[in-house]
Amino acid sequence: MANKVSVIGSGNWGTTIARMVGTNCAEKSSLFEKKVNMWVFEEKIQVDGKEYKLTEYINQHHENVKYLPGTKLPDNVVAVPDVKDAIAGSNILIFVLPHQFVKGTCESIKDLVRKDAFAISLCKGFEVTENDLIMISDVVKNTLNISCGALMGANLANEIAMEQFAEATIATKDESQGRIFQQVFNRPFFRCAWVDDVTAVECCGALKNIIALGAGFVDALGMGNNTKCAIIRLGLMEMMAFAEEFYGCKNRSVFFESCGIADLVTTSYGGRHTKLGKLFVTTGKSFEELEKEHLNGQKLQGHQTAEKVYKMLEAKGPADVEKYPLFAAIHRVSQRQMKADQIFECLQNHPEHM
Repeated sequence: MANKVSVIGSGNWGTTIARMVGTNCAEKSSLFEKKVNMWVFEEKIQVDGKEYKLTEYINQHHENVKYLPGTKLPDNVVAVPDVKDAIAGSNILIFVLPHQFVKGTCESIKDLVRKDAFAISLCKGFEVTENDLIMISDVVKNTLNISCGALMGANLANEIAMEQFAEATIATKDESQGRIFQQVFNRPFFRCAWVDDVTAVECCGALKNIIALGAGFVDALGMGNNTKCAIIRLGLMEMMAFAEEFYGCKNRSVFFESCGIADLVTTSYGGRHTKLGKLFVTTGKSFEELEKEHLNGQKLQGHQTAEKVYKMLEAKGPADVEKYPLFAAIHRVSQRQMKADQIFECLQNHPEHM
């Protein structure tokens, strides 16, 4: 029996993914059912003076005019406004929505998911609880009682929508599922490598958002590439050390896959965290204000992740905070507890070996 795929989410990255997945499902009829449902949070939009439901417009014009304008979707990608209908009958679930909505979405569909289903998360963030940062794949796995992997990488959605070559990292515990996901996602312009360390891959996707804020602070100060690259290098060191200390990720080679250093560099030069990190310093506005002005409904994760990371370090004692001076400094700048140019004072005696 062919696999049936559903995409849960329809922002610019979700729509880009649905475009690639839909094309692959149409081309690989022996592996996948052709129709791909894409769950779309229903909203009203105005196009040329006429009001549409977003799902109605997508299905009529094969374009997500709000989140990925100018890019055509294949005819077999169908926008569905009810997530329960969107996942009906599917055994492959692709989660690509803001991380803060994953838990509630999973709760709403947990009684309808096929017992043989498996999932993958493309959500770059953690589920933040009072005491911990939980992997989104674990949220999906524990709520739906199915296995869940992760896909992360240097993936700016608009560039991939234009079919500019990019890489990503797929992580699954089960290699056979990983190979199926490669068939789901791989395109001539999109290459996915497979690894088995889901936790390390997700740590990369979430922690790099903290460092990208720091890169934005550097831009706001008018610093050049030397300074930004120092932030990236030291940030990568702290990411690896934190993932090992708190999550047992000892295989540091994962951090040199696309999900690690490549995603960190890309985000630090072209991502929304860097853009808004710069504006946070130059305008004095809050992240919430900047989100409303610049992100078209999307959210940042970096400052919230930085706050939780700081609290986790603080709970272990002052010595642990001192081991991660860049994480600590970015958190303090994000909370207006210190000025952006004071970051460099914190880095003068950065630990050389973490």
